Order: sequence, then structure tokens, then C-alpha cells
Amino acid sequence: MTAPFFSTATKNGLRVKLWRGERMCLIGMDVNAPEDDFVGFAIEVKAPNEKAFQPLNNRLAFSYDKPIEKAVTGGRWYPSLEAPFQKYRWIHFPDDPKGGKYTYRVTAMHMPQDDTLTKGDQVEAQITLDPVVYDGFLDIGFTRNFASSQAYAERYKNNPNIIPKTGENGLAFKKVPGDVYDWLGFEAKQMIFDVLDEAAASPDITLDVFAYDFDEPDIIAALEKVGKRLRIVIDNSGEHAKPANPASLGAARLEKSAGAANVKRMHFSSLQHNKVLIVKYKDAARNKVLFGSTNFSFRGLYIQANNALVVQAKAAVDLFDQVFVLAFENAGTPPKGWFAGTDIEKQWHPITVAGEPKLQFCFSPHKDSGLSLDRVADAINAAMAESPADSPSVFFAIAFLNQTTLGPVRAAIDKLMTSPTFSYGISDKSAGLEIYKPDGSIGEVDFTYLAANAPEPFASEWSGGAGIHEHDKFVVTDFNKPTATVFTGSCNLSPSGEQGNGDNLVMIQDQRVATSYAIEALRIFDHLHFRVRMQSALGTPKAAGKTKKTAAQATKELTLQKPTAISGQPSWFAGFYKKGSDKEADRKLFSR
Repeated sequence: MTAPFFSTATKNGLRVKLWRGERMCLIGMDVNAPEDDFVGFAIEVKAPNEKAFQPLNNRLAFSYDKPIEKAVTGGRWYPSLEAPFQKYRWIHFPDDPKGGKYTYRVTAMHMPQDDTLTKGDQVEAQITLDPVVYDGFLDIGFTRNFASSQAYAERYKNNPNIIPKTGENGLAFKKVPGDVYDWLGFEAKQMIFDVLDEAAASPDITLDVFAYDFDEPDIIAALEKVGKRLRIVIDNSGEHAKPANPASLGAARLEKSAGAANVKRMHFSSLQHNKVLIVKYKDAARNKVLFGSTNFSFRGLYIQANNALVVQAKAAVDLFDQVFVLAFENAGTPPKGWFAGTDIEKQWHPITVAGEPKLQFCFSPHKDSGLSLDRVADAINAAMAESPADSPSVFFAIAFLNQTTLGPVRAAIDKLMTSPTFSYGISDKSAGLEIYKPDGSIGEVDFTYLAANAPEPFASEWSGGAGIHEHDKFVVTDFNKPTATVFTGSCNLSPSGEQGNGDNLVMIQDQRVATSYAIEALRIFDHLHFRVRMQSALGTPKAAGKTKKTAAQATKELTLQKPTAISGQPSWFAGFYKKGSDKEADRKLFSR
């Protein structure tokens, strides 16, 4: 039986709601009527099979014994029992995630006198953080996307030599020893290699593969072990077509192990952009398909934010198999000979398994990009049409949104920015990332700028090398409701991509799945947003003529607030109780 994906606990107006994520937990907190001396929440956790609670740590504190630029680095150094979270939600991302039941203890903290903390109401709640979403049917995994972070700096000393340099052949690259690739690739890497190892180990399995970026040597080696039971279609657009490109070199190696007839090169009208593993047993009930945004490459697995999904359902595998066969058998024909006029091109394909979430797939290229994109836009617009009192929400991570100037999804996102609907979003752009805030504003995380102008530790923090960092393509609507919906896959959600690329898009109507994606969006957003906050407080202004903030101003921005009676300043929580505000929506959305 699948464990619940949320749990709640209340006491005297203190409310806590735990939400299951992918090896992480979102903790939503609220108090009905905070006292004047309320200074935030302390959170403690007891992991599976552990006897004692351990406090979660904050990035900020009430005061520091060193200069602010050394005291606040983005590292979580300050126990929340001494430095409470002045937020109404927090994501616990265990350093060593375990399957099983986690117990969280949340305490409302007060400061009746200067520098004196006392505990108020306290509640405990439990949630199971098992790694599989729906055992035997559906699993989801994300990459960690922490190569540019203080966690990576502390754990791996900012080592920039874990991936090939620009222009270097990844297939000949010697990977560094240790656990860095498992840590960065996280659950998505584990899922991909589990599928590959399963296929290599069993003579009863055949494996069909779609590949785009293709330079991870361990993946190539695993595919070689499958031998002649492998069929693969590898992109040959642009750089991928060059003989020295890893995609071409990998194809040559696989021609030797699988046979030349089992290795095809093609790019539809623009790109062969799918990233798919199709596993077929003699017993079709065991068949499965892996897909998502994660390329089989160094950047895809170890640098970028990406996701992967595995579906174990004969109907889903058969559907992907039809797509693969059409591409494989027509790889040498003109573009119009592939999907044109087939059911694959013309419609969405529902997958219904009793007792499991509803899935629908759409495959490109297709002439009418609205076939796929209108449904995504309609879901966003439907959320915006709801009353704000009903707590509608939209979360998105769309890699190339800044390059997509047209189409229904872009139009819906632009409208979302001026809507009262609560939303968070992330999009990659040249040299950095855009973060879309609930108030409709757009902030930037500019890695080049940070490296050139920011104080330590960001000045020496590794940027993750040349290339994009946010590669996910997903949209989540109303994660907190039974009508919750997720759209994801390899699809870039742009008209040109849908008309020219070989891609896949899945619509999943399920709150448990939607919660996983919503928490991932929040995790990425919070990681980036704190960098922006530090950049604002400590960095050299980007625009000429602006005055750098003084040490006192920077310290104020990066210090926890004391009660009004002590500080003489408005309370930290006042904005969260302003009716109709984004902060009020944030406070309520995750705790109810």
C-alpha cells in the first residue's frame, strides 16, 4: 500500500503540514494569531531508525561574531532552535536520504527579552519518504543541480574537473574517483543506470533507445554490454553530425557491439530530442519505459536541473515502441515520411491502468503545435480563472522560455505574471537563470556576474562550466488539489520545437506526482533566490552609478529580525497576514 504523501498536525493555532517530495520534505507552517514576540519556527527531525531529534539549520541568525560576508555564505550553519526560520515553509533535503518514516517537530519560538529565546506551542508530524512514487507503475527522479552551490564547494572543494572542458571528448574523459557523480546525478542517475544495468544483465530483455546529447562514457559502456539486443536512434543534427562529436563516436562504438543495422542516425525536421529507454521482456507485463528531460550526458546528469520518469505499463511501452519503430525504420527517408498522417502525430494517447494515475502522451513532430501546447496553456489559464480564495497555483521550470516569444504556453506564462494566481517559475537564459516570483517580478541569477563581482564565497564558487543550468521542462497546476496536473517530458513547450523536433510530452493527473514536481520547483527557486538576496546585499552593483550598500545595510538585510518592542522595526511576519498579498497566499498554500 502506498503511504500518504502529506500529513498534518495542529495545536493551539499552530499548524504544520508535511508534503512528500522526491527524497525531500516540504514543511508548511502557520500560526493563526502570532504574538508580538513571535520570532519564527524551529524545526527538528528524527530520521528513520534514529532515536534523537536533530535541529535543521538556518542560513541566517540574529547576530554574528564575524563580518557579514564571512558569517552568511549560503551555508546552513545556525541551528533553528537558536536561529528560527522566519518563513512559513521550509524544504528539508536530507544529506543522506533514507526510505522510511521521518518525524518532524516544529516549535513556535518567542523572544520576550533581547537575545532570550523561549519555546511556545509545539507539534510533531510524520511522513514516509520512500523513494518510489507508485511502486510497480511510476517513479520520478531529479538531478541534484548543486554543482554551483556552497554544498558542492564544501563537499568537493569546487572541483571543476568532474566534466569535460568545452570541446573535449566526453567519451575519452577520465571520471574522477569518489561519489561526486552519484551525489550530483542523484535519483535521476540512479534510475537511468538501474534500467541500463537491468537490460545488460538479462538475456530476456531487448532495449530500444532514443538519444540526443550523448557523451557519458559509463552510459555508452552499459549499452555496449546489451550487445545485439540493443537498437538505438541517435540525433545527427548540427554538431552531433560531426565525426569527432561524442554522438558520432558513440554511434561507431555501438555499431561494433550491437551491429551497424541496429544503430540509426536522424534528426526529424530539426532535432531528435527524445531521451528514452524502452525495456521489453518476453513477459510483456514487466516492460517499462524511461523518459524525461535528462540527456545521457555529463551536463544533463551532473550539472543541469533535470527529471526522469519510469513507467511500467504495457500500454505505455507499446506506445513508445510505435514511436521508436516509426523513427528507426524511416531514419533515411525525407522528414515528411515519419509521423505525418499517423495516429501518433494527430492525437493525445491516454494510458489507463486500474488504480493508478491517469497518463496521456503526445508525440512530436506534428504540424499543429497547438495539439500539445494548447492543453498546457489551458491548464495554466484554468488555474488563473479560479478565485484567489480557492488557492490556485502554478509552478514551472521551462528551460528555453526566454527564447520562446510566441505560442500559447508563453502567452499563458506572460499572463500569469500579472495574475493574482500564486506562482513560482525558473527559466534558463544566457549566462544565468531567470526566476519568476509570486509578485509577478522577474529576478536573475547571473553566474557570470556573480563570478566577476560578488563577494566570497560566490566569487570562487564553480559556475558549473559553459552551458545552461536549468534544463527541466515541466508545468504544475494546483498541486494542492485533487485536480492537480503535471506536464513534463523532453518537449521544450515551444511551437518550433513541436513542429520540428522528435519529442514527447506527458500529462499526469495526480496530486502525489504534482506535489513532487511542485516541491522540486520550490527547491530550485529557493536555492537561486537566496543567491539573489545575497548578491543584492553584498555584491557590487551591476549598473554603473549605483552605490554599493554599506556593511550596516548588508547586515540588516541578512539578519533575522527581533520583535518590534526590541528592534523598533515592523515585525518580520506582518506582511504574511496582509489580506490578499502574495505572502499571505504563500503562508496559507503550503500549510492547508
